[in-house]
Amino acid sequence: MAAAPPSYCFVAFPPCAKDGLVVFGKNSARPRDEVQEVVYIPAAVHESESKVECTYIAIDQVQKTHAIVLSKPAWLWGAEMGANEHGVCIANEAIVTREPAAEREALLGMDLVRLGLERGATAKEALDVIVSLLEEHGQGGNYYEDGNFCHTFQSAYLIVDREEAWVLETIGKYWAAEKMTEGIKCVCNQLSVTTKIDAEHPELRSYAESQGWWTGDKEFNFSEVFSQEDDHIGCCSGKDSLEKQEGTITVQTMINVLRDKASGVCVDSESFLTTASIVSVLPQNGTSPCIHYFTGTPDPSRSIFKPFIFVDDVKLVPKTQSPSFGEDDPVRKEPRFLEKPDRRHELYKAHEWARAIIESDQDQGHKLMATMLDLEKQGLEAMEDILTSFEPLDPAEVVDLFYDCVDTEIKFFK
Repeated sequence: MAAAPPSYCFVAFPPCAKDGLVVFGKNSARPRDEVQEVVYIPAAVHESESKVECTYIAIDQVQKTHAIVLSKPAWLWGAEMGANEHGVCIANEAIVTREPAAEREALLGMDLVRLGLERGATAKEALDVIVSLLEEHGQGGNYYEDGNFCHTFQSAYLIVDREEAWVLETIGKYWAAEKMTEGIKCVCNQLSVTTKIDAEHPELRSYAESQGWWTGDKEFNFSEVFSQEDDHIGCCSGKDSLEKQEGTITVQTMINVLRDKASGVCVDSESFLTTASIVSVLPQNGTSPCIHYFTGTPDPSRSIFKPFIFVDDVKLVPKTQSPSFGEDDPVRKEPRFLEKPDRRHELYKAHEWARAIIESDQDQGHKLMATMLDLEKQGLEAMEDILTSFEPLDPAEVVDLFYDCVDTEIKFFK
């Protein structure tokens, strides 16, 4: 059974986080050579009885979908993480449990992230979307663009809005969810829901009994019942770092945690790399905008977090997108993955150049990193001004800021 990539996601609620902000963060660990892109999809109204083509299967489309921004592996339809116009954020974690994931093509965990964002205006609505689609279509399919081996996993999700978060963990179509409105939470590649279960599949416990994993004579502990051996033991040192800073957690705090290689949160191993990261701030004051920061490139310790804000009546197409292969894309062909196209976008190529400089010339690398961090600091300060000004946003200025960050980064690294 393949090992799940060691990804991490976090949420911190006030008063652990400062200034009445909910702070959300996620590192996406994926195969080292996989390209991740940031894409914006506007809200849309769809024709009745239309279908939507997910990564492997087509399902019924809904009448209206929300505007979303995603950080996603360039080859698939779904996303590792993202947000929607209503301030809902979702992150996906691949997990290995005592029940193997199905190899049949169904909805990927990443597909369900996108579908939850497109269809849920609150965290609870997004959870309901995901579990209903699990019941109807199931989950399964290859998590990697690899035709030589089928890598399948069960899925866990951290679903967050301005008021609450839900940890949703799934075993096939079965699931359990825990609600939180305070404190700090880390979700990684192990089951974490124990005896505090606030919602669950109606047949979850009877299924566990039928498999001989729970006898019913003691309290039901989801992670103990469904984990492999002792895999339910805590796995997240990043949570310890956040807890040490309770009351002072900011965007910068979360960025620092995501950049921490010593703790293992920032992954750089022979097999896996943190290929993209996100930090979102969700003000509990509903008059302030939510702000989402994306790297769109590998290794947050060598990437800039660029700010994104949803604004009305703007058609935004971020310039981090990979080349489009349309119907000729190997992911759309049967059998799949007989070839692997070059999906690198301009920002990704620029970062490859920067990485080579950092690794080959220490002095120039230090200067390069200092300039990168200064550029990021300017963006963070501009966003802090927006959060505290309470003035209506100028859509053109918001779009220009996002574009300027990406364009400046590309030109600088070239």
